[in-house]
Amino acid sequence: MKPPHQLSSEAVRSEAAQPDISTSTRPTDSGIEGLDALTFEVVEHEVADGKPVVSRGVYLAPNLITTLSLLSGFFSILSSTQGEFYKASLAIFLSAILDGADGRVARMLNAQSPFGEQYDSLADLLAFGVAPAILIYSFALQPLGRVGIGCAFIFTACAAFRLARFNVQIGEVDKKYFVGLASPLAAILVTSSVMVAIDHNQWIGQYAGLVMVIAAIWVVICGLLMVSNIKYYSFKEFDKKKVPFVALIIGVLVMAIVLYDIPVGILAIGIIYALSGIFTTIKSKVSH
Repeated sequence: MKPPHQLSSEAVRSEAAQPDISTSTRPTDSGIEGLDALTFEVVEHEVADGKPVVSRGVYLAPNLITTLSLLSGFFSILSSTQGEFYKASLAIFLSAILDGADGRVARMLNAQSPFGEQYDSLADLLAFGVAPAILIYSFALQPLGRVGIGCAFIFTACAAFRLARFNVQIGEVDKKYFVGLASPLAAILVTSSVMVAIDHNQWIGQYAGLVMVIAAIWVVICGLLMVSNIKYYSFKEFDKKKVPFVALIIGVLVMAIVLYDIPVGILAIGIIYALSGIFTTIKSKVSH
């Protein structure tokens, strides 16, 4: 057995060999080196010139636009719960415009980032998944009780599924097409139908029971179209490619029809677009 003085000296040497976990090499609580719990910061791993780099902060312009879209969706929910359905509908339309703007601004400024993509999806879920469902539930589905709640929730759940699937398929699908109806377009279909019912209440109001049933079926159909595998043309190539001159004339005629009755025109264009995907899908299946 070793003398006590040798045991103590060996213990000192073994303790000296142990790493000091109280130094800066210890992982932070956040799991990301350099982040302090008392600060507000975003750290992203990106690739620049073929080399992985760590970037801090967020791009201001596109994320502010996304925040405005989120605010519009939030305002729509508040308006729906207060019975101001037309104001709630206009807020969703504003969210759709802002949602299209933030992506374009990000591409123009080369300000795309993983944070922006995830933030945009979360804002879209509120503005185009939750807000339209609450709008149509408050306007037409509430008297149906649990059935109305279920139909409205199907739309919200399908919007969440569609956005999650879109996130995991970025870079894997053809950018010329959307797989499933895009959530802003599904929201516009629901919202414009509410606006049409409000504008033409003098005769639609006579069939309140039928309108409730149609609204329940309609919101479920719009939700299922979002999670379907139907391909819809994205029109993203129109920014870079020339089109025949007749396309400009058709565009003017479409705008004239929409201006005659804006909600009816938007709803009609939305229905035609939704049917176009179904038609092309059936046509491709038959041809094969």
